[in-house]
Amino acid sequence: MSATDTPARAKRSAGTATTTPISRMTALARAELILLGRNKGTVFASLFVPFVLPFSVRAGAEEMDLAGAGLTLGTLVLPAAVGFSLLFAVYSALVGVFVVRREELVLKRLRTGELRDVEILGGSALPAVLGGLVQSLLLAVGCAALLDLSAPSAPHLAVVGLLLGLVLCAALAAATASFTRTGESAQVTPLPVMFVSMAGSGLFFPLDLLPDTLASVCELLPLTPVITLVRGGWTGDLSAYEALGAVATAVAWTVLAVFAVRRWFRWEPRH
Repeated sequence: MSATDTPARAKRSAGTATTTPISRMTALARAELILLGRNKGTVFASLFVPFVLPFSVRAGAEEMDLAGAGLTLGTLVLPAAVGFSLLFAVYSALVGVFVVRREELVLKRLRTGELRDVEILGGSALPAVLGGLVQSLLLAVGCAALLDLSAPSAPHLAVVGLLLGLVLCAALAAATASFTRTGESAQVTPLPVMFVSMAGSGLFFPLDLLPDTLASVCELLPLTPVITLVRGGWTGDLSAYEALGAVATAVAWTVLAVFAVRRWFRWEPRH
């Protein structure tokens, strides 16, 4: 009896100890959420800055010919608010997370366990990504209510744009962290992408108001397709060709960022 029970107990014990990628990533995300909550500077930049910047967009919009571009104040400010959330709550915050965890040897220790590389990065990014998702939804609801926006004409485009933006910003953060040496420099290395995105991706100035040549260049920036899809979801004037082009551009940037992570991401401190 004991001889037959022993393998059965061992089998049940082994089955109990078995973990799945989802459970491993969830456990890592919970730990990361606790650590993230202790960083007051990151919490402030992630939670409060995206709520403040849309007011500057609204102030600047008073001098723009929005009607000539087929836009309203709401269809300008709402996509910009989502873009700010993606840049600050996801992209900038995750650059710091990846770099600090690497420099503290957390990533190196995690690789010695069950977690795979993609699970480590995904689990570490999950709190910021979910926070960016919730914040974007709150900003969208708030802007729609305060600026008297009607329901989106093509909600599927807005959903696709937001989801692509979350994945893209997480991948870009890991790629940027690959070239960031210290936690202090992690406050600087995200700035080029953030400044270029704010200036040229339609957050402050709609591309329709820019010269054609400049607008064509700005359409290729990483965050531009996300803003285009979110704005097109509300206006409903985005053609199928334009929507597919925006999706293709966002996917291309995501693939490029993933390639950079696979090629250059460091798991140990950079000396």
